[in-house]
Amino acid sequence: MTGVCGCCGALRPRYKRLVDNIFPEDPEDGLVKANMEKLTFYALSAPEKLDRIGAYLSERLSRDVARHRYGYVCIAMEALDQLLMACHCQSINLFVESFLKMVRKLLEADKPNLQILGTNSFVKFANIEEDTPSYHRSYDFFVSRFSEMCHSSYEDPDIRTKIRMAGIKGLQGVVRKTVNDELQANIWDPQHMDKIVPSLLFNLQQGEGTERSKEKESPAELTERCFRELLGRAAYGNIKNAVTPVLTHLDNHSLWESKTFAVRCFKIIMYSIQSQHSHLVIQQLLSHLDANSKNSATVRAGIVEVLLEAAAIAASGSVGPTVLEVFNTLLRQLRLSVDYELTGSYDSCGNIGSKIIKEHEERQLQEAVIKTIGSFANTLPTYQRSEVMLFIMGKIPVPGMHPVLASEKSGLEGNRMIQVMLLKSLLQVTTGFQTTNMLTALPSSFLDPLLAFTLMEDAEIRLLVLEILVSLIDRHDNWPKFTSIRSVIISDIAVLKLKVDKCSRQDNLFMKKHAQQLYRHIFLACKEESSSQPHFEALYALLALLSIELANEEVVVDLIRLALALQVGAPLCSRVALSPDAPHIQPLCHPRPFCLLPEPHLPVDHRARLLPACTRAFMSSQFVYSTICFICPQIPQL
Repeated sequence: MTGVCGCCGALRPRYKRLVDNIFPEDPEDGLVKANMEKLTFYALSAPEKLDRIGAYLSERLSRDVARHRYGYVCIAMEALDQLLMACHCQSINLFVESFLKMVRKLLEADKPNLQILGTNSFVKFANIEEDTPSYHRSYDFFVSRFSEMCHSSYEDPDIRTKIRMAGIKGLQGVVRKTVNDELQANIWDPQHMDKIVPSLLFNLQQGEGTERSKEKESPAELTERCFRELLGRAAYGNIKNAVTPVLTHLDNHSLWESKTFAVRCFKIIMYSIQSQHSHLVIQQLLSHLDANSKNSATVRAGIVEVLLEAAAIAASGSVGPTVLEVFNTLLRQLRLSVDYELTGSYDSCGNIGSKIIKEHEERQLQEAVIKTIGSFANTLPTYQRSEVMLFIMGKIPVPGMHPVLASEKSGLEGNRMIQVMLLKSLLQVTTGFQTTNMLTALPSSFLDPLLAFTLMEDAEIRLLVLEILVSLIDRHDNWPKFTSIRSVIISDIAVLKLKVDKCSRQDNLFMKKHAQQLYRHIFLACKEESSSQPHFEALYALLALLSIELANEEVVVDLIRLALALQVGAPLCSRVALSPDAPHIQPLCHPRPFCLLPEPHLPVDHRARLLPACTRAFMSSQFVYSTICFICPQIPQL
């Protein structure tokens, strides 16, 4: 019977005759539109025939592909596209299976034009919202094939570009078709993400350094748009599967060292994902940093640089619930870098054949980690920043208080370097720190070990502590205004336009509890012979800011008495630094004019300004204090 139907067209099924009629004798004439309208009407009127129409079109297309009749192949795909757009009945699933079978046939062809044709049809299909779900449809082949097309190495550069762009569009279509349908294959599974993400990154990387054309979209631009769309659709549980292939790609192609591409990738990620998921990306970067602890300093520095950029983009509080884990990881990397620098080996045993460590690279890494710590701190609210300050202080090795952190091989120098690095980190955290309650922000558990460093012999450590204290006390950003009087002592500080608020009850309680401790350490810091110009400038800032930020009548009197005590008990260079143009408060036993100070002391005009400025500030504060208290120096308890 089948053979008879093949010879006699009138006996053939109607759907076959309608399908045959859409093909012209000359394929260059294109699809017969009138007959195509008849076929569409028939499909809508008899939806149960739609699966047979699809199967027959698939049969014809396969035959035309085998016979290299590519004109008819294009006509068949155009007909399929129109039927898909017009039909949304319950029988569409069976028709889609035939359609995907034909698309697969085209993608498997060697001809680039057929691959591009199949991709374009698939993209049109991906944009159609189906009325009925599909339980058994699989897109594994399409993910693999489109990913392969993204890596095309076709000889002709123009055709290669077209194939790659078709692959990117195909992946975008797969994502759109499956990402929001729970009944479809989970596109976020690692087996799919490990193909999709590297394919996108490959094309994104290929566009590095090329100029963008206004006329047409390049593969890199299309890739970036597709990558952003993919990440924008990622839910909370899918972020890890989307980011892990990025980390793997950067590792496999050694892209951390150059930093540029890695930073660009994670900028795209951070700006594309939902803001409440930002902390998940940061946590993955931190875990990856830990996993590369024994890798080269340039690789670790690249990861830290990406962390820095990610923290800057992340919204306030997006570091997540494990804030201290973030800083613990960074501080651990800082400590490891110090050990590597001093021991010269990533292996604690120092085995022969271990990697060669470059000291300057480790220093660059350390600076990057410190900068990143500050960047993270800037995203935190005040109460969390206070917790971080306490956490970092607990990590600093203080003789007699906190344990030693350096390895046995790095010795005392390791302890000193860790102290310096952690104090620099603490300075980054305290920069810009503002609080209305100094008593709770600076508890004894923080202030006691911090002030203990002012008694150390190391000048660098003492200077860092003074800078930290200045940063904490300067809540109204007054210190930069003092820079205009570095070389000139002004008679009226009103021109500085300092911002002064009335001392609050909490500030009074803070000074009542800690004032004598502060005075003692300031007095002892001035007695240090190894102090230089930056130390006295920091002391000047500290005393001036105390008089502005935390001064009541009693504090003002104590500060003036402390300044007088410094004239009596401090070294010669300290006294000169404090009062060169105030002979009425200099000691009578002043040994010789300050202009005769020997080298290496710095010029007087840079040091000699502390007490006059403080005194004028006190006088302008309209405090009333006893003349007896003023002329009697206060010797802090030692």
